[in-house]
Amino acid sequence: MQEALEAEFDTVAAWTERAVAELGSDHAIPAACRGSGRPADLAWLADGLELHDGDRFLDAGSGLGGPTAWLATEYSWRWRGPVVLAEPMVHAAAASVRLFGRPALAAWTEELPLRDDCVDAAWALGVLDTVPDKRAVLTELHRVLRPGARLGLLVLVARGERAAEMESNSFPTDVDLHRDLAATGFRVHDRIEAAALPDAPPEWTRRAEAVDEVVARDHADDPRWQQAEDQTRLLGGLLDSRDVVIVLLRCSAE
Repeated sequence: MQEALEAEFDTVAAWTERAVAELGSDHAIPAACRGSGRPADLAWLADGLELHDGDRFLDAGSGLGGPTAWLATEYSWRWRGPVVLAEPMVHAAAASVRLFGRPALAAWTEELPLRDDCVDAAWALGVLDTVPDKRAVLTELHRVLRPGARLGLLVLVARGERAAEMESNSFPTDVDLHRDLAATGFRVHDRIEAAALPDAPPEWTRRAEAVDEVVARDHADDPRWQQAEDQTRLLGGLLDSRDVVIVLLRCSAE
């Protein structure tokens, strides 16, 4: 399980950084949001964060930092504040610093090096389905969020038996997800399936695919690339069959 996740989220992240350097900085955000949401998903979550100028924001499991770079760009008219990026995969964390110039912590979401009640808003995108102990992650997020602070979640949820085919992930059911949130002190204010929101704009998709093509050109003979591709293909099939669905949630720490 860990080897597959490292191939997908760490090794490919380093390759993605090099592809962006070749293609240009306008490819950075679409490529760095791979697996973390489309613009419509991010906007739906961002609207629920209720960010105010000066708020401290946490991106837990930040990957290459694309979603936070998108947030800082698209919401600069209403929010500018300190940002904490926390990403356990070292290559991904380092690459995010070079891509977007924001400091990143190489840290697991279960063990954030932050004091209690120090974050005003946070999101965790595609994190919960990659860890076996979801309550440990949610408990730690609740610890660092101030009372009443907002949390945005993008979660891949199991809806059918085929979800078990992807051994690298631990997809929660809808029932278990809501039980875990309630048990760790979170209130769900709103939720929506990502399928109900608009697709990514064509130019966003074109740039993301251009980066993928460069990575494939340079690394298709690497077993780690094939492993990551196999993971992507398997997940795509589960999403197409709706054995797994992407769910977005707006929550608050009670």
